Amino acid sequence: MQQQFEKIAAYLNLHFNKVALFFVVFYGVGILGLSLPATYPIFTKLTPLALLLSTVAMAFFHHSYSEKALAVFGVIYLIGFGVEVIGVNTKLIFGPYTYGSGLGPKLLDTPLIIGVNWLLLVYAANSVFERFVANRFLVIVLAGLVLVVYDLILEQAAPLIEMWSWQNNEVPAQNYIAWFVLAILLSGILRFSGIPVKNRLAPVILSCQTLFFIVLLFILNRP
Repeated sequence: MQQQFEKIAAYLNLHFNKVALFFVVFYGVGILGLSLPATYPIFTKLTPLALLLSTVAMAFFHHSYSEKALAVFGVIYLIGFGVEVIGVNTKLIFGPYTYGSGLGPKLLDTPLIIGVNWLLLVYAANSVFERFVANRFLVIVLAGLVLVVYDLILEQAAPLIEMWSWQNNEVPAQNYIAWFVLAILLSGILRFSGIPVKNRLAPVILSCQTLFFIVLLFILNRP
């Protein structure tokens, strides 16, 4: 199985430009599907699959797999998911919010995919800055700041595609503080583990997702 994975990874790396173009088109199709009333109900259900596909694709561009790397990725997933479980059930971490149906199956009122989302975002943000910033503390802070900016956009778009919603449609300031703290924590775990995360596809996925939510926000939020 490892040999098969390596063969696929080698093939995808060889055809990186085509893979990058695929995701640009992929997220573009998502915007179109969510913009049309006839296809909106279908595309809102495809969000978990899009996250999984993006994560799996990035996995093929990751180098130096080891038991340690897999363990660290697992820890990031579990912490991300666990904090969301506590947050949505107590309202104490992020504020009063409720998950919709757009992120798929739930456990304890929390979508199982949300831990994958945290892993994807933290990995991608760290990968972007690891390329040109040598100081790991600075990488951690920059990754945290980028993810807060990302969340500023995401929080406005998420309710429009049934991902989650806030009480009285107001996003509290504590949500952004909590996002920054959690992003710093998870980035710290990743950076201090010593696992290299230089990944050619990561900036593409992060950029596509950011633009995806920005465009949707303008399209779906029209009066």
